[in-house]
Amino acid sequence: MTHILLRAPALLLLLAATGLIGIAQADDLELAQKLATNHCAICHTFDKGGPPGQGPNLFGLLGRKAASESNFTYSDGYSKAMSGKVWDEQMLDAWLTDTQTVAPGSAMIYSQADPAKRQKIIAYIKSLH
Repeated sequence: MTHILLRAPALLLLLAATGLIGIAQADDLELAQKLATNHCAICHTFDKGGPPGQGPNLFGLLGRKAASESNFTYSDGYSKAMSGKVWDEQMLDAWLTDTQTVAPGSAMIYSQADPAKRQKIIAYIKSLH
């Protein structure tokens, strides 16, 4: 994870300089990365192909079937509640709002009341593909 954190600001500046994203977008994504790191990195990793932490790796989360990481053991409560679901932005927003509402009995307990912070975290996770 460390190498992404060190390279991301340089990548954002390069993308902004080439016109692929604007300076404001680069700043927004950098803030989004900081929020995701501060709120999620204690348990999750973000590297492509990276190992899980206490929670599964979040790289490529959106569009992925819930509880599908083969190298991570999910709690029974999570597996039961999330069976057949696929991660999208709406479900991730609900999850970040209150994990226990989405998956009662899940081992993960987290809630973020601020919708702006949730949207920034979602934007960063969306950028991981």
